[in-house]
Amino acid sequence: MAIVVEGLGFNYGRRTALTDLSFQLHPGSFNALLGPNGAGKSTLFGLLTRLLALQQGDIRLFGLPVRQHAGAVMRRLGVVFQQGTLDLDLSVAQNLAYHGALQGLARHEVNARMCVELERLGLGDRLHERVRNLNGGHRRRVEIARALLHRPSVLLLDEATVGLDTQTRAALNTYVRRLCQDDGLTVLWATHLIEEINPQDRVLLLHKGRLHADDSAAALCQSTGAASLTQAFADLTESTLEPQS
Repeated sequence: MAIVVEGLGFNYGRRTALTDLSFQLHPGSFNALLGPNGAGKSTLFGLLTRLLALQQGDIRLFGLPVRQHAGAVMRRLGVVFQQGTLDLDLSVAQNLAYHGALQGLARHEVNARMCVELERLGLGDRLHERVRNLNGGHRRRVEIARALLHRPSVLLLDEATVGLDTQTRAALNTYVRRLCQDDGLTVLWATHLIEEINPQDRVLLLHKGRLHADDSAAALCQSTGAASLTQAFADLTESTLEPQS
């Protein structure tokens, strides 16, 4: 398995963010982590990327426990966070070169790889442009190129299309899916936008820190008798609401 999450639990003081979360991701698969704001998606990403320390449960990446092999695990991860993390005053090339140096890549290797990744994303001619001058969609593309620079096995995207227009969201979504097919990359795409999910996609439905469903979008609609994934999501989460007194 590419990722194995077992019995994951996490609390912020007295507030519970995740409860007994378990799932597995197959190599080369596209997986949608669906949930509203506050469902626990960002907490899960924080644990997967070691920004948060594990409290309960375990995470393994290609058999390596993150507790004991954090460095090796991180070298196999590419991450695009919800909030932009590029240095706006540096050029595209400088941002990517800095990331490559942090990954221990030789300069000639970084230069070659950044040209390949940017070309695939349609930004080959923007190499020396300051990030500040790029629009939101182009900045996201640069962040994806940066995340792929060290050739990870797993790509994590946490609400990576928030704030982008519909056409740009669709283009990035299509590109990431192609990486699964062509490069064998394992993708976990966290979103609250149901329109980004296709019927055949595997959906991990997270709500109030718990995994409420794990199946294809089409199967979730069938099992709930819903006409759409939007309705299936409502049906699957409605029963978890606390009754009013």
